[in-house]
Amino acid sequence: MLLRSLSSLPRIRITAVVSCRSFTEAKMPLPHVGDVLSTPVPRPVSMPVPTEPTTPLTMSKLSPIEQSKRLAAYTAVDKHILPEHKIIGIGSGSTVPYVVDRIVQQGKELNKDRIFIPTGFQSKELIISSNLNLGDVDQFPTIDVTIDGADEVDLELNCIKGGGACHLREKVLAEAAKTFILVADYRKNVEYLGTAFTPGVPIEVVPFAYAKVLQNLHHVLGSPTATLRMAKAKAGPVVSDNGNFIIDAPFSREEMMNPYTIMARIKMLTGVVEVGLFCHMAQAAYFGNQDGSVTVKRMEGSQVVEERITAP
Repeated sequence: MLLRSLSSLPRIRITAVVSCRSFTEAKMPLPHVGDVLSTPVPRPVSMPVPTEPTTPLTMSKLSPIEQSKRLAAYTAVDKHILPEHKIIGIGSGSTVPYVVDRIVQQGKELNKDRIFIPTGFQSKELIISSNLNLGDVDQFPTIDVTIDGADEVDLELNCIKGGGACHLREKVLAEAAKTFILVADYRKNVEYLGTAFTPGVPIEVVPFAYAKVLQNLHHVLGSPTATLRMAKAKAGPVVSDNGNFIIDAPFSREEMMNPYTIMARIKMLTGVVEVGLFCHMAQAAYFGNQDGSVTVKRMEGSQVVEERITAP
């Protein structure tokens, strides 16, 4: 009788919306570092395991912007991911898949002894799906090269990152790397930060402190329109891979001319975990252009030198 009563109860379907840019990282078992991934790793339903290795992305199938990203990524990998590099950081953003694609093209023989460190869920998935060896920065705190995308890069190789809410982990891998390289399309090559990327400086904060941080930004640090970033695929704020909130804080052009000062002032606020301004960190930046060339900005001593080269 009890079983019959239970079976007559209405069924409730529970669904969940997963956003690549606003969730807590899925708990997936990691392989032992140094082992080649030989068994499938559990993964979200929305991201199936590819049936074959990554293949070169055909230029004719790409939009002009995507072609520019590919040019930048391929050129940077060819210049900076060398046979002697064994620990490699993989950043986040829309240009990074082309970075991984080019690394895969270097061949299994080179990649079998390499360890790849991700900055977040997106790059972890790229590493796994490309059958590359996955590692973690706490086991490999010194990285040979990290290649990452950028929302904007200025004349001094300072950049804004954090549009995808990964800038805390991105900055850890940037600092851990002996060489830190940026890749982007031509739109991200600007005179000063905040030119095209208008949401403001991304700031990761602990949830408990977000209201107080906003108050200080509004009334003390000169960003009266700073806002808590809200998610698009779920109700409520964006949540980083670390379980924190993201604030976007616009500043005036004059203030953005000195991003290091802004970064230092924001980081002094209690509750701030990290700021999406990367100052004096990159050794070079590669920008794919519409004409098929690549603009390279690189450090030579204390000066930034810019040149335009032919892409591979």
